[in-house]
Amino acid sequence: MKNLKPIPKFKSESDERKFWTTHDSTEYVDWSKARKAVFPNLKPTCRSISLRIPMAMLDKLRVLANKRDVPYQSLLKTFLADRLKKESVSH
Repeated sequence: MKNLKPIPKFKSESDERKFWTTHDSTEYVDWSKARKAVFPNLKPTCRSISLRIPMAMLDKLRVLANKRDVPYQSLLKTFLADRLKKESVSH
């Protein structure tokens, strides 16, 4: 078994980030003892925005959402996610 170096104490997250970009974690951590972590309640960070769209477009979105029995905001996020995925594949 290899002797591991002690992990230093960091003054800030920024200092810790800088340290790990220039050091090999295998010199400090025995990864053979690592266990998989599960965080079932984590949710992605969201931000509220204001978006101006024509009323006719909003009405169509609400009709589509109603047919699918989902909130129109959720349907809009799905549409945006699909388009972003498509755009990232094509570029």
